[in-house]
Amino acid sequence: MLFARALLSFALLPGLVAGVIPPWLASADRMKGARWMPGYFVLGCGLCLLVWCVRDFYVSGRGTLAPWDPPRHLVIVGLYRFTRNPMYLGVLTVVAGWALAESSPVLWRYLLFLAVAFHLRVMLFEEPWLERQFGPQWSAYSAGVRRWWPRVSPWRFPSA
Repeated sequence: MLFARALLSFALLPGLVAGVIPPWLASADRMKGARWMPGYFVLGCGLCLLVWCVRDFYVSGRGTLAPWDPPRHLVIVGLYRFTRNPMYLGVLTVVAGWALAESSPVLWRYLLFLAVAFHLRVMLFEEPWLERQFGPQWSAYSAGVRRWWPRVSPWRFPSA
């Protein structure tokens, strides 16, 4: 059942935001230029990041990426050892790939909108909830791992 919920939340959230909306916006963009094929490589890299994070939420966190079905455990494995928000960075990378591939000014504005929206969501809702939910574990993690800019080396939970 958890797998089905994780798959559904993946399809509904990043699937819509990064998979359905960008090509729809690009199709209506009268200012877009010629396709730039390396953009699809960037898109693929973002998709790999995203799938890795969803897997970690499922395996390590025992939950989904959906706000209505969050992980039961603080996810501090995989890419989360380098940055606190790799899933959002994966979505932004996918959208950047679309913007590059489609040479679309509208998609670049959409990317900027998403970046601001994600930052506000993280600051105003997610991090306060994580602090309440996981207390000292979240405090140690957030002190050692930056919100957006990845670490060079993986973070390790301090020994007791």
